[in-house]
Amino acid sequence: MASPKLQRGRNSRLGAYYAVTMALDRRATLFADPALARVAGAEICNSPAETCAWVVMPDHVHWLLCLRSASLSRCVQAFKSRSARAMNAARGTTGKIWQAGYYDHQLRSDEDLRQQARYIVANPLRRGLVARIEDFPHWRCRWVSGSDDLIG
Repeated sequence: MASPKLQRGRNSRLGAYYAVTMALDRRATLFADPALARVAGAEICNSPAETCAWVVMPDHVHWLLCLRSASLSRCVQAFKSRSARAMNAARGTTGKIWQAGYYDHQLRSDEDLRQQARYIVANPLRRGLVARIEDFPHWRCRWVSGSDDLIG
């Protein structure tokens, strides 16, 4: 489980690109429900961050973003809060949805942004959820439109 202590002493930088992973509480597979996966995807798209790529897996989310107006912790907190409220409303429940904390990696200038995006989008393939990314509905990437774009 990610500890909130991981964020201590970290500084986020506007204009920097981050790969973020957030897990559901107790790794529950709530996103196996397509309606809940769509809620998470919609909340990512509503973020003030510039989104490059994302994928909603059954028990976690991967997101590649560029900070534009808020710190990384603020951006993630806002996403988790909005998505938890929407998911609880959709389920008619209350309570915790997300694990505390998150994992992040700030991309260095020499790292290939498109390669990182392709890696994120290919998660359902590596997990064996689908044979072609086109068959997995819960992802978006500005540089990928199908499996052929994952090579490279």
